[in-house]
Amino acid sequence: MFRRTLLLFCVAMVASGDAAEKLPNIVVILADDFGVGDIQAHYPENKIATPHLDRLVQEGMSFVDAHSPSAVCSPTRYGLLTGRYAWRTRLQEWVVAAYEPPLIAPDRLTLPEYLRRAGYHTSAVGKWHLGWDWLGPQPAQMVEARNGQKNLEWDFSGQVPGGPTDRGFDDFFGVDLPNLPPFTFIRNKQVSPLPTERYVNDLSVQDFMPQGFEGCPVAPGWKLDQILPEITREAVIRVHELARQDKPFFLYFSQTSPHEPVSPSADFRGRSGINPVADFVMETDWSAGQVLQAIEDAGIADDTIVIFTADNGHSHYTGWQGLIAAGHRPSGEFRGHKGDIWEGGHRVPLVLRWPGHVAAGSRSEHLVSLTDVFATCVEVTGGELTPQGAEDSISFLPAALGARDLPQRLPLVSHSNHGEFACREGNWKIVFRNRGVLEKSRGQSRIVELYDLGTDVGETTDVAATHPERVQQMSERLAAMIAAGATRPGLSARNDGVVRHDVTQQRRWIEAAPE
Repeated sequence: MFRRTLLLFCVAMVASGDAAEKLPNIVVILADDFGVGDIQAHYPENKIATPHLDRLVQEGMSFVDAHSPSAVCSPTRYGLLTGRYAWRTRLQEWVVAAYEPPLIAPDRLTLPEYLRRAGYHTSAVGKWHLGWDWLGPQPAQMVEARNGQKNLEWDFSGQVPGGPTDRGFDDFFGVDLPNLPPFTFIRNKQVSPLPTERYVNDLSVQDFMPQGFEGCPVAPGWKLDQILPEITREAVIRVHELARQDKPFFLYFSQTSPHEPVSPSADFRGRSGINPVADFVMETDWSAGQVLQAIEDAGIADDTIVIFTADNGHSHYTGWQGLIAAGHRPSGEFRGHKGDIWEGGHRVPLVLRWPGHVAAGSRSEHLVSLTDVFATCVEVTGGELTPQGAEDSISFLPAALGARDLPQRLPLVSHSNHGEFACREGNWKIVFRNRGVLEKSRGQSRIVELYDLGTDVGETTDVAATHPERVQQMSERLAAMIAAGATRPGLSARNDGVVRHDVTQQRRWIEAAPE
């Protein structure tokens, strides 16, 4: 297993004094279940107004072929913060469930830890959803049953380790996630307010909330529709506080919307004229706009890189049909939605603004994964990746700066909610999908399909039968990347367990690889 001492990265710029002051601030805003079609400036015929993000598009570069490494929450967050695909961990499908332990190993260097060593203050606000070492009569465990630990007793009075401040962040305020217990806020390692009451599903303030959490711990007076406003207020406060410091900062603002519970606050409920999830998309835009305005008001816009993106495609179960009926296409012209191996599951908006460096109102068709944010930030600081860590991260800074004749990005891997794999090389996309229902597919070989996105962006026609050589070549290359433990060339690393792309896994959490 990697040790922190082996995961050090070279930093070309000294992280002290005047050198640190020359480094730009970095703000990453990560929306939750926000589709590639949900920014109106990208899709003018769509029906949800997003004026704040539209302005960001006008001021920055839009990467129109950007992808989350997974089509669901936790794996994408892992990939963004570590530069490594989450399917290299033991988690092979779905997400980190209630009270499960940290997905990021304690000895793995993260992006915030790298930036902290480069002289940055690192701050996280919003949704974590990467596990904690919860305290209780039993340890937090990786269990097969989804949310199998939700009804166990836990002690929330002490400091809970294993969260953001143990994974590279100097401070944190937010929630584990809004739709799983405990229903309360966490500041750094302290649960506050204590969840001393029991949750009752309140349909008056939300449109959709998974059932089954009645009776779970909740803070007194907890209001689902106040989560996004509260973390937005905190993010604005942090921008102003950090702007007054004499060092650059990294702010990771992980929004909780428009993910369920679909609970737009009173100012936004009904504003879209479509349905509650459309209202929530509008509030997501407002939330991002508040942070952008704070950057302006603090006088640091010219010294700050802003990246807006999303963890996966738009959810299909929180009002999708109402959006389609209104003429709004959350996935644009792409097939599928959140959870899918199809483009709509993992193709996401990505807008980068860096005044004076990135051309305003520009766009790039360069292939990008959110795992690449790590290497991009390293290059921004003048550092270099060593052969250890950030195994699947490739900088897209040259593309952002408008470099010509960019080499084609190395193959990019996508992963679905049910553990399916896809791999992109240029316009070619190979898909390894399960044979129907997940539980009935376990242990079976996956169906292999091939699509040419250059002529079939909607993935309507499988051309595997007419391109057998390409199928074989891409299958072998994906297998080699998995076996190598890394995407970046010349690296030899290890996966945390035995990973198979061609067979549906038997378990959600696979066995750990022997030392």
